[in-house]
Amino acid sequence: MLIDADESADLAAALCRALGVAEGGPVEHVQTHLSHLLLTPTHAYKLKKPLHLPFADFRTLQARRHFCGEELRLNQRLAPMLYRDILPVVGSAKAPRLGSVEEAGNAIDWVLRMRRFPKGSEADALVRAGALLPAQVDAFAVHLARFHVGAPVAPPDGGRGTAVQVEQAITGVLDTLAPLLGEAERARLAALRMWFSAQQPLLAQCWAVRHATGHVREGHGDLHLGNVVLLEGALTAFDCIEFSPPLRWIDTLADAGFFSMDLHAHGRSDLAWRFLDGYLAVTGDYAGLAVLRPYEVYRALVRAMAARLRAAQGLAGTSGPDYLACAERLAAPLAPRLLITYGLSGSGKSTLAAALLEQGAVRLRSDVERKRLYGLAALDSSAARGVDIYTSEASQRTFAHLRQQARAVLQAGYPVIVDAAFLHRRERDAFRALASELSVPFTILHCHADPQQLRERVLRRSAAGTDPSEASLAVLARQQDSAEPLAPDEQAQVLDVATDRAWDAVALCGRWQAAGRGAEGGA
Repeated sequence: MLIDADESADLAAALCRALGVAEGGPVEHVQTHLSHLLLTPTHAYKLKKPLHLPFADFRTLQARRHFCGEELRLNQRLAPMLYRDILPVVGSAKAPRLGSVEEAGNAIDWVLRMRRFPKGSEADALVRAGALLPAQVDAFAVHLARFHVGAPVAPPDGGRGTAVQVEQAITGVLDTLAPLLGEAERARLAALRMWFSAQQPLLAQCWAVRHATGHVREGHGDLHLGNVVLLEGALTAFDCIEFSPPLRWIDTLADAGFFSMDLHAHGRSDLAWRFLDGYLAVTGDYAGLAVLRPYEVYRALVRAMAARLRAAQGLAGTSGPDYLACAERLAAPLAPRLLITYGLSGSGKSTLAAALLEQGAVRLRSDVERKRLYGLAALDSSAARGVDIYTSEASQRTFAHLRQQARAVLQAGYPVIVDAAFLHRRERDAFRALASELSVPFTILHCHADPQQLRERVLRRSAAGTDPSEASLAVLARQQDSAEPLAPDEQAQVLDVATDRAWDAVALCGRWQAAGRGAEGGA
């Protein structure tokens, strides 16, 4: 059954009237560039438009039924509390009603039925209201990372998520967006096309490796802030891509990068870096950062395209960020540099590192990476698992792993913070040598506090059980006995912070950046 856009709009309006009578309340009619959303006081009904676009084809009744079913199946992975069922629309276009499953043979169209959530609870609305909390972003990062870790992996010979497909997807967005822009914007888009082209040989190789090593999985596909909602205190992703498997079977960092990009676009780069930190702490996918920035630029262009398509359809809506400008900002190179922390347990290293990373850096945390090497999650107890991960050999292995990860992140072009005690000169020297080899600035962040404060922090952290560190008072005592002080020749690279006094993260980041200017590898 083929209907045109006008007939679909008339059907949606008639169904609004019918739902208002059936559910006894007002019905709000909202349009996206792909669907009609009919919002009753308790439910949301989605009616797909009979469109044919480069990435979606909903022209036939059979296609709309199929994709309603796919949308239900796929979104129940992340938001089962929202997605209820699909129902046939029966009757006539002028007098429609929702039918039962038994009336499927009489369907004139199909709708997806969802639970309605409160207006303003989407993450983009929360950001605009200044109500999106860092702890909510932290929890969502962990939730999404675990979803990706458990998601089905694309078969190596299945043709999904290959380097060719990624390149085609980017080209497709560039080609679709170009005619929707004005002359000046088309020139800016052409510069971004050249940016992608310049990186294409290296990116093609990276994408091929990502595909071969199992990082292409069945993800969400459309993870912008408007598709994440706060439900019962937790951020929940909904409205994933159902209409195009190639847009859903993607690199996990292309999925996560959509969310981080949109935080950048909405002026919350601090939360974007925080989200990335939490996500990588679970996945350990630091090597994948070589492709993250291109994916973020691509995702910004996807949102720019969606905004222009809405405008072309004459759809009203809240004005959003300038995604073309966001793509340009994300394409600009960062200044990679290396910072290591130095200090006893409880000296505030992780607190300072967490605050610094929000200013624009990737953190590698020894407590997390040490456990990862031994198959433990960040909050697992090594003693409870009967594993001794604090031997001299284990420490050497941990620092070698941190150095390897830091190299990958620096080569991907990111500032790096290695959050570890670094109490021995040989450990610090190994990372100073890495910075020198890669010709990046090297800094040591010396964290310290009053000894009584150290003890109190260690006891408080142990009692809470919410931190990856397993340091005890006995560990602290051993550190105090064995720590090798910073030598005079190291002092030129040191930022000294007394963490039992007031300190400012922005000012500290400025000091870090200033310390690196003109001082590559600690020279």
